Amino acid sequence: MNKQITAPFSLETPPADKSILVLSGKGGVGKSTVAANLAISLSLKGYATGLLDTDFHGPSIPKLLGMEGTRLTSSDGEKLNPAECGSLKVISVDFMLGSRTDPVIWRGPMKMNVIKQLFEDVNWGELDYMIVDCPPGTGDEPLSVAQLIPEPAGAVIVTTPQEMSLSDVRRSIQFCRALKLPVLGVIENMSGFVCPHCGERTELFGSGGGEEMASEMGVPFLGRIPIEPEIVSSGDSGKPFVNHNGDSQFARDFESIVTAIANGVRSCI
Repeated sequence: MNKQITAPFSLETPPADKSILVLSGKGGVGKSTVAANLAISLSLKGYATGLLDTDFHGPSIPKLLGMEGTRLTSSDGEKLNPAECGSLKVISVDFMLGSRTDPVIWRGPMKMNVIKQLFEDVNWGELDYMIVDCPPGTGDEPLSVAQLIPEPAGAVIVTTPQEMSLSDVRRSIQFCRALKLPVLGVIENMSGFVCPHCGERTELFGSGGGEEMASEMGVPFLGRIPIEPEIVSSGDSGKPFVNHNGDSQFARDFESIVTAIANGVRSCI
């Protein structure tokens, strides 16, 4: 993929100084969980942060943040007000559907126009960070977001340790390179399970594959996130893990990942 891809249009004024795309080569690796907790972590640090869910066909952000059933309002009849989770501003196509069972049946050009509207026709205000939860793969939605933002800070890529996921992540890294989008780093999710009763660690999906692949591809490795049952229950109950379990080992590990991402953003701007 050496041919440079050009955008049909872009934003004149992006809503945030630092826009970060959260990508994955395939579904089911916990990308949306990472995006939600990253956005919450940044907002808890006092940064004005927005979270945009562009996974039109499987929007998970409302469920993860306990915002299902939210409907958007408008102050001026023209632009929508984002929903709020604490100080975090959130937009998802799920907020605009009549029912959670309603499918989104849109072709590529329609998706690009909707994504552009979600940036421009929303009262985001001035943001320090915009986190964009992209659908898996390298198709229309991540391509549209990457092309719309004039100078995105970069991409965070989420994988699991097994080779089936890692092979797709390599494609995501090449996708970023084709678009001249900086890769802030790779996160290895579901990296081992520690028994809460005996403390024994089991590598259910292997471990270390993400770090090896990052080294092979010449991109930063941001850290590992173990399988944690409370992460699952917090997502199902709509309570972001870092917001409600700040003293856990996961929260401490995730804090180091957020710091590495912020440092990577500063080095790219």
